[in-house]
Amino acid sequence: MADCLRVTPLLLLTCMLSSAQLLRGDNTVVENPPNAGAEKLPEPAGAAVAAAGAGSPAERSPAERSPGAGAVAASPPRRRAAGWRLAEEAACRDDLSRLCPRHSWGNNLALLECLQDKKEETEIAAECNHLLWNYKLNLTTDPKVESVAVEVCKTTISEIKECAAEELGKGFLVSCLVDHRGNVTDYQCNQYITKMTSIIFSDYRLICGFMDKCREDINALHCGSISTGEKDVHSQGEVIACLEKGLVQEAEEQPGARHISGECKKAIMRVAELSSDDFHLDRYLYFACREDRERFCEKTLAGEGRVYKCLFNHKFEEAMSERCREALTTRQKLIAQDYKVSYSLAKACKSDLRKYQCSVDMNMPRAREARLSYLLLCLESAAHGGHLVSGECQGEMMDYRRMLMEDFSLSPEIVLNCRREIEDHCSGLHRKGRTLHCLMRIGQGGREVIEPNCMKSLQALIQEADPGADYRIDRALNEACESVIQTACKHIRSGDPMILSCLMEHLYTEKMVEDCEQRLLELQYFIARDWKLDPVLYKKCQGDAARLCHTHGWNETNEMMPPGAIFSCLYRHAYRTVEQGRRLSRDCKVEVQRILHQRALDVKLDPELQRRCMSDLGKWCSEKPEAGQELECLQDHLEDLASDCRDVVGNLTVLESEDIQIEALLMRACEPVIQGYCHEVADNQIDTGDLMECLVQNKHQKEMNDKCAVGVTHFQLIQVKDFRFSYKFKTACKEDVLKLCPNIKKKVDVVICLSTTVRNDTLQDAKEQRVSVKCRKQLRVEEVEMSEDIRLEPELYDSCKQDITRLCQNVAFGNAQVIECLKENKRHLTQRCHQRIFKLQEVEMVDPELDYQLMKVCKHMIRRFCTEAEGKNVLQCLKQNKNSEMMDPKCKQMITKRQITQNTDYRLNPVLRKACKADIPKFCQNVLHKATADTELEGQVISCLKLKYADQRLSPDCEDQIRVILQEAALDYRLDPQLQIHCTQEISSLCPEEAAAQEQTGQVEECLKVNLLKIKQEECKKEVLNMLKESKADIFVDPVLHTACALDIKHHCAAIPPGKGRQMSCLMEALQDKRVRLQPECKKRLNDRIEMWSYAAKVAPAEGFSDLAMQVMTSPSKHYILSVIGAGVALLFLVGMLCGRFTKRVTQELKDR
Repeated sequence: MADCLRVTPLLLLTCMLSSAQLLRGDNTVVENPPNAGAEKLPEPAGAAVAAAGAGSPAERSPAERSPGAGAVAASPPRRRAAGWRLAEEAACRDDLSRLCPRHSWGNNLALLECLQDKKEETEIAAECNHLLWNYKLNLTTDPKVESVAVEVCKTTISEIKECAAEELGKGFLVSCLVDHRGNVTDYQCNQYITKMTSIIFSDYRLICGFMDKCREDINALHCGSISTGEKDVHSQGEVIACLEKGLVQEAEEQPGARHISGECKKAIMRVAELSSDDFHLDRYLYFACREDRERFCEKTLAGEGRVYKCLFNHKFEEAMSERCREALTTRQKLIAQDYKVSYSLAKACKSDLRKYQCSVDMNMPRAREARLSYLLLCLESAAHGGHLVSGECQGEMMDYRRMLMEDFSLSPEIVLNCRREIEDHCSGLHRKGRTLHCLMRIGQGGREVIEPNCMKSLQALIQEADPGADYRIDRALNEACESVIQTACKHIRSGDPMILSCLMEHLYTEKMVEDCEQRLLELQYFIARDWKLDPVLYKKCQGDAARLCHTHGWNETNEMMPPGAIFSCLYRHAYRTVEQGRRLSRDCKVEVQRILHQRALDVKLDPELQRRCMSDLGKWCSEKPEAGQELECLQDHLEDLASDCRDVVGNLTVLESEDIQIEALLMRACEPVIQGYCHEVADNQIDTGDLMECLVQNKHQKEMNDKCAVGVTHFQLIQVKDFRFSYKFKTACKEDVLKLCPNIKKKVDVVICLSTTVRNDTLQDAKEQRVSVKCRKQLRVEEVEMSEDIRLEPELYDSCKQDITRLCQNVAFGNAQVIECLKENKRHLTQRCHQRIFKLQEVEMVDPELDYQLMKVCKHMIRRFCTEAEGKNVLQCLKQNKNSEMMDPKCKQMITKRQITQNTDYRLNPVLRKACKADIPKFCQNVLHKATADTELEGQVISCLKLKYADQRLSPDCEDQIRVILQEAALDYRLDPQLQIHCTQEISSLCPEEAAAQEQTGQVEECLKVNLLKIKQEECKKEVLNMLKESKADIFVDPVLHTACALDIKHHCAAIPPGKGRQMSCLMEALQDKRVRLQPECKKRLNDRIEMWSYAAKVAPAEGFSDLAMQVMTSPSKHYILSVIGAGVALLFLVGMLCGRFTKRVTQELKDR
């Protein structure tokens, strides 16, 4: 036995395997009985068998029958004659008859296996138990056993160099054969080793050196008696199980755990390792799981760890007994401490471990090197690095990675460091990976919920299991998402890493189920914090990461560049221009964009954003109801955020402006619009802001849904806060902003600054525009976009918030509807809002392309009538074609609205303002003195110019413009602001039907003229009289009269040019000429006008000599009046001549006196 103690730690288990058996071709076993004589059995042909036997219990002394603590070193027993049979012993005859089939009675080993494999509750006589013990002890202590091994395994020994080199007679040969049993191909040798191991493992006291190394630990842990006594030998497997549990408790630092000596630890692990191929050899587990094996693994052949793996796979089945589950968990924990305890894993990965040097790290303790986690990390690193790992090894790794994810208790670090978190938050969730996912979920809550050590252990476990490489590793995720994968991701091969990306693409969609959504986000939270856990990203970007971010191997860490910072480094280089250099490869950039799209779905998937904005999220976004809205919320409160958070939100927004496809939720919502209108730009792999620009331009298409419209508008509103958030604008105008608008950050202020510069250069006819051509082009796009929604112009929106609530509360934002509502209610606006709206209208009239409603409603008409017109002349062109038969009614109505607006103030009519630049201060100075810069003149200046037009005192250009205004206003009373203001009541009372007419053709004006005598309000009467006065100057100003007399003008006044009352005078002369026959309607209308003018002359006498002269010159009877005036002047002259002669004579007479 002295030699036994020399066995190395890796060969602890079987150095005493010295059985004397040989299997013949007919399967008959020739053995030595326990006899008292030192006799040699006759050798069968072809085999030399040296054997020794031990006496039966009946033939031994009392001392020999009571093996105490030194049973292994007991004195040699007496020998008996050869041919001893266990079946002949009276002590065991009853048990054999009851438990073992008769055909096995001739084979001692078969009977031994039959009796020792019975259930623990089966009663075997105590004398028979002692007999079996002594028999097995004799088999394992005879020094001549090696001769049997040499004879039976001759071929195998020569093939295995390590065993051939062993010195005979020392007890090492059999240990070597057991250690290399995986390489044994000879059937008889294999059966010999298998039989011997089954005998050895039936009782821990038969294992060489085990007693000596673990005696103190067995007693300290109270693992049971080390003597047989009355203890059933079948329970001796519990002693090893007890030691294994103690080893696990110590590793997990459980309360009350005791320290196990290093030598005993090695012995325990070696026992577990050598019992790894056949579950029969783990006696405790064998008896605990016999029924479960029959239930779940009936068809699974024993050997090579197959039964273990089958039971592991069914560990969490409801039908699995708790005792078996506990035994399986203990064995799995041992595997986690030393991968060699798994026969199949050690065998499958042996060559790969050697190839990639996973067990030669001299700087690492052997205990750590043997750990399953180290093996997994080492081989995963090789696989991720592009090296080939055998398929068999990868399959085994897959099983154990799934095992780690399924049961958190297999990781001592999790049990040790997360004990509080599990007790407080995750109790009762042990099975199928639920506890681990519970820890993942609370891990998202930060240090307030989870301790740093627990978080670190959790991250390490996820890296070891590497579920990102294959979603099936995460059983909880796999089960939760099975239905989603079958419907949404069925086109992807099962186990492909892109399955996770597919699931992320369908996050928050109707195909996603709630349980899958939660499990997916819990896992992605950790994957997002270590770029290596996304295998596709790592594969495509490892070269770029090494070149740009100075990373190391897959399972190596770098304090200067932790895993969470690598992705930030990659995406900073992803959007660099060629000029900036150091860009990502195309494949890597695609993957970075994919990750960014996923991160945009939930703020927790962006580590930097969550870290810097945790407090701001709680402060501003705690009530956001829907997932994925956190970033939008932070963007909405950008000015209120802490500086660190504001910086990271700003950077993400800049990134979104270049590639809006990062906003996955927005892209889903806008899919119909993108497919219908923007598919060309969406298909570009490199987005430069074109897609968002296209969405903005098509925001009001019928395919646009509410979610997409809200998302696009939100992005527009965010862009207003910083011009950098608009990628195309920033790119086009960056240099112009730095030169012309430094220190201005808000986009709206930058747009105003640049627009003002462009407008000033244009008005001053500058030789060279200060704003570049590309910037001016993009500036126009930005101005048009801003005109679409009042919220995109913050100053205007803030000024009119109260008015919007009061007057436009039911009007939706967007499509310039709110702005249009405020324009229509302009008279009811507060002063501040009124001023802003007036300024807006002034800009729009100068540049009609900024009038969103006009350009939208009249889009097709502009194409039809004004394709050649400049942008600033679009409204003028539309006005000229307003009465065309081809004019769209809606556009015509919109043109009328704009004409009404223009006529309220000359400043809103840039053409009139330019034409009458000299006339307005000359004739209307009293009106200008009363006006303020930001309020309308309510048509007073235009009314003033109308009167001067009637007096024919305007300049030609101004006269032409006023004539147009008069002609338009004559057809629609709404185009005369003063008439509307002063005659509102009269129109509603005297002319309701005419005012309600859909098409205005001068009916209201004619009604007021006809009812002139009924008008009571002086101001209204004055306006009507002014209309009559204006109509005398130009018949076109009187549409009713012009329509009635159109034929007569053509026949009698065709040669007379219009204007200055010439055609009206022609008609009046024709009316007085009895030789001319006018049309009845024309004659009637002319007579009506003469009466009106007569009344007007009475009611409104001339205010001065100039007015009197003008009335005479414009009067139809001006020739008669002039004749009378001339006769009067002649008469006065004659009287003067006569009176002058008389007075002259009187004066002479007085002188003569």
